[in-house]
Amino acid sequence: MTEEKILTKNISRTKVFVSEHGLATITCPHCKITKQTPVGHYCGKKHKIKAQCSCGESFLLQLEFRKNYRKPTELEGTYRIVSKGVGGGIATINDISREGIGFTVASPHNIEVGQKIMLDFSLDNRKKTFLSKEAMIRSVKNDQIGCEILGNQAFEKDLGFYLQAG
Repeated sequence: MTEEKILTKNISRTKVFVSEHGLATITCPHCKITKQTPVGHYCGKKHKIKAQCSCGESFLLQLEFRKNYRKPTELEGTYRIVSKGVGGGIATINDISREGIGFTVASPHNIEVGQKIMLDFSLDNRKKTFLSKEAMIRSVKNDQIGCEILGNQAFEKDLGFYLQAG
């Protein structure tokens, strides 16, 4: 383990949401001093940064640039690749928002950034609402896949109610 990893292992971590104007309201977890800081230049780059408060304490910030709340889930479903390849399988939906879905698949898989897929799953609401979403793969990290829901299907009424339910 490197010296930097050893030093940051015991440092507290804080998730900070970034406004549409690129500002983050940062609160020190130790002394509770709050400061608003421009962080827009980190968009598309490193999202975890080390900060040091005027009280002398250091902590890690995880900058969250998402526009929409991602609801953590554990929903079973299936996926199938519909462009730039073939394949499919079982997916576990880990989080969902109005515009995106994060899921895991069994390895090995042949999912690549830029492919279109169909995701089929049922919500864990009272009605067990079935959803079928066309999505574009935006990130692949081992068995963790991130995708963007395509078209106007992102603003579906049932999904909106599900996300608002907490």
